[in-house]
Amino acid sequence: MNYLLRTRKVFAFVGVFMFTAQLIQAQVNYQESARINTVTTAVPFLRINPDARAGGMGDVGLASPADANAVYSNPAKMAFIDKDFGFAVGFSPWLKALVNDIYLANLTGYYKVKKMQTVAISLRYFSLGNITFTDYNGQELQTFRPQEFAIDGHYARRLGDNFSVAASLRVIYSNLAGGASTQEGGLIKPGVAGSGDISAYFHKKFNENAAHKMEHDLSVGLNISNIGSKISYTQSTVKDFIPTNLGLGVGYTLEIVSKHSVGVYVDMNKLMVPTPSQADVDSNKVYDFRQKSSITGMFTSFGDAPGIIGSDGKRKAGSRTAEEFNEVTWGIGAEYLYNKQFGVRFGYFYEHPTKGNRQFLTAGLTVKYSVVGLNFSYLIPTTIQRNPLDNTLRFSLLFDFTKGGKKSSSETGVSLVNDEPKKKKEKKEKAAEPVKEEEPKPVEKQMQLDPK
Repeated sequence: MNYLLRTRKVFAFVGVFMFTAQLIQAQVNYQESARINTVTTAVPFLRINPDARAGGMGDVGLASPADANAVYSNPAKMAFIDKDFGFAVGFSPWLKALVNDIYLANLTGYYKVKKMQTVAISLRYFSLGNITFTDYNGQELQTFRPQEFAIDGHYARRLGDNFSVAASLRVIYSNLAGGASTQEGGLIKPGVAGSGDISAYFHKKFNENAAHKMEHDLSVGLNISNIGSKISYTQSTVKDFIPTNLGLGVGYTLEIVSKHSVGVYVDMNKLMVPTPSQADVDSNKVYDFRQKSSITGMFTSFGDAPGIIGSDGKRKAGSRTAEEFNEVTWGIGAEYLYNKQFGVRFGYFYEHPTKGNRQFLTAGLTVKYSVVGLNFSYLIPTTIQRNPLDNTLRFSLLFDFTKGGKKSSSETGVSLVNDEPKKKKEKKEKAAEPVKEEEPKPVEKQMQLDPK
């Protein structure tokens, strides 16, 4: 017995020692790699998801079920929406703890074209409140209200029962200074850019309508967003990157019993823009990463992190790969729905401390009655890093309609591309052909003779 006790004490001591050593090593590694090198872009409001439903689940939405606000996370999901048309509005206060005139608002509308296609438009408007411009002596020059907005058009199409793709086009407008001048005397003008998205979505149902078996769904979403031009606010030839992003998400939904469902979703995102570096090979006082084109920046963004340079002037082995992985943000969310009318949500979002350090918990609530749905979300910070949405309640209001009432089929609208199978198309064309009337045959009169 004493031998067993001593053995357990030894193993306990070794375990505590190894755990402590790992903590110390982790702290040392963190201190060595704690050089803050955040990836920044212009018009960052494009990476803010205004959907309160996603906001309640740690900003995940790439693989969650489709609704009107799916265009902000994965437009390809719109091909699987189960209503004919609808629209949504949303409002998100910004820096509410400091000011009350900064906010993000959005408006979305969609229309289902036949069974396989959906078109949508959306608008995001970001108001930065009133700002007073002064000169070097503190004299007031002007008061201006900076604003940014993006107008999007989306087309989603199903390529079978379980897969869909979508393409989106976007016009971006950003007016931050209202004609003010730079230190060099140059005029600051509004920035204008164009971009597009390419997205895909896979959704598979299992045990659908199967007796004594729980239905469950698997979904996978992919979205490469904001592929487009760079943006500039001055006459300078050096322009700024817009937030091109690669997003990948996975979701799983389980129908526990009738009217009760639980879903779990995970998203990962990485900006496809160059990582800041102080390299200036041509010595023109402009960092090399800023001189890359938007397309070059996309493809080199997976291996351009500078890593950590030690005191000996050499780059630490593996530091570049580690920094690239640190640029990935993670979100995980869970959702419980009762009869698709009432639901609660929770989520968590994580960003590495050297890449922005946004880490927060979220909670959400949804209520739906008839054609109206209302989503709320609330953000709770978990670090000392302040978030513009700290302790802020935001909402989305959705309206979904079905043509001809609840019993209407989804075969409505005018199709942009003919989705009908060949046999069905031939049958319909044959039925539409005019029926040829046969000419009446002449009737021969027969005379019946009386035998008498």
